This record gives sequence, C-alpha cells and structure tokens, in this order.
Amino acid sequence: MSMHSLANIDAFVRTVEDGDFTRAARRLAVTASAVSRRIARLEEELGVRLFQRTTRALRLTEDGRDFYARCQRILAELDEARESLARSRSRPTGLLRVEAPQVIGQLVLTPALPRFLEAYPGVELHLTLRDEVVDPITEGADVLIRMGQLTDSRLVARKLAVARLVAVASPAYLQRHGTPVAPTDLARHQCLGFLRQGVTGEWRFKDGRVVPRGAFHVSQGATLRDAAVMGLGIAWMMDFMVARELATGALVTVLDAHACEERPIHALHPPNRHLPSRVRVFLDFVKTLFPDSRAPSHRGNQT
Repeated sequence: MSMHSLANIDAFVRTVEDGDFTRAARRLAVTASAVSRRIARLEEELGVRLFQRTTRALRLTEDGRDFYARCQRILAELDEARESLARSRSRPTGLLRVEAPQVIGQLVLTPALPRFLEAYPGVELHLTLRDEVVDPITEGADVLIRMGQLTDSRLVARKLAVARLVAVASPAYLQRHGTPVAPTDLARHQCLGFLRQGVTGEWRFKDGRVVPRGAFHVSQGATLRDAAVMGLGIAWMMDFMVARELATGALVTVLDAHACEERPIHALHPPNRHLPSRVRVFLDFVKTLFPDSRAPSHRGNQT
C-alpha cells in the first residue's frame, strides 16, 4: 500500500466520520476540493463508488459501508503499530554487539555494565575486547570504540573524550623516593612500563622522550594501574584509566607541566538513517563514562 493510498483512505474515513468534505478538510488541514479529489482517486483505484453524492448530503454505498469497516481496522492496526514502535524506542531491546580495546573494556565499560543492563533489561550485550583494528561492517559490530586518529570515512564517529597521558604514582612511593620535577629525573625512579607486542613504549613529553626503566613491565592496563597503586613505581597512563584512583587519592599525577600527549576516543557505528534505540542509548551511556579531560589534575607535591 502506497503513502498516497493511505492518504486517500484517511480522507475517506474522515469524510465518513464528519459527514462532508468541508469538515473533513479542516481536520486534515487541506482544502475540501483536495479531500474530494483524494476520494475520487480512491474510488478509481478500487473500481467502485464509495459515496452517493447529492446536492444536500453524502451517503455511503453498500461497497462504501463495507470498505469503511475494513478501513477502520486498517487504521487501528496502524495506530497500534505506531504505539508499539514508540514503546520499543523507549524500551530498547535486542542484540547489541560492541567492539572495544581491552583497556577501555576492562577499566571503563565492565565496571559500568551493571548500570546499563539494569536500565535496559531488554538488551543483550555482546562485548568483544581486542586491540586490533577491525572493520565493524565486516565483523557485524553495532558500535566500535577506538582510540587515536580516525581514518575510516565509511563510519559515523562520535567523540567520547580526549584522553591525556599522565604520569602517576602513589603518595607512598613519592614519599619514599621523592617527586620528579623534570622528565630527566625519571632515570632515578622505578618506571612501570606498558608492553605492546613485547616492547615497552616510550613516554613522550614536551621536552623529550623517555624509555621507562624499572623492575616491572606489563601488557595489561589494569595490572599496570594496580602496580602503581601498590607503590611499585611511576606509571604513564591515560587519565580515564586512573580517574577513580586520582579522585580517591590512591594515585597522584607528576610532571603535569611536561605532559603533552593526547589521544581522541570515538564511538563509531555503520551509517544508518534510523539508528536502533539500543545503539542510541548505548552511545549516550558510554559518553558519560569518561572524565572531563579539562578537569584539574590531582598533583603530587613538587619537591
């Protein structure tokens, strides 16, 4: 059934209910002649006369009465379909497939999942954690969370945050070993390195780069954070990874004046004019999970 047919049926039903073209036209916000034309087209389409027209009144034919009863059922079903769609939009349901880097999945998404799943019990979340860059269209993912600069123009991107790289340590470690005031001071400290493919990455500052030297290096972000909290040394981490520890004072930042490295974080999804409600609410939810990178840092004593 075309949209034109629905408009013609609507004009027919309104005319039956209101008794003439003029009153039906007011309800439909069109002219009386437009209503008359719609009904004429409907009659032509059906091949029957729906009204007996006289100078004083419109009367339904036998075919018109039968068709009116059917139209009432059709329009009632359409109204029910609209209401059902509205309910599904307000209560998202279905399978939601999300791809994320391990560190975001472990330190940001997983702690927040109980809130999301409680708020949207009709959603079944499949979360895949891996650091490899994947094509969400090929993989069938609904949402892909990615750190760093974007290159894939086929995807719709929503910026979630800009993560800052910060040097952090526990107050106890700094009390024992002192607080570095320049990147060159790190040579005298235990630096906790993050391993990627077996290699410890550099720490990049405004005034140079440092290869961290220390007794402990690890390839897992949560373990790196925990090692810093336990006082094993200074770690170089993205601010969202240690937001809770900075807020509670378990960790403090050092060398803030020298830090310069930032990485954007985006949520990406395949282009879709009608984004499913489960995807919309997840995008809105994940946006709230990252700290404001403009917020003041929790700094150690510069001694």
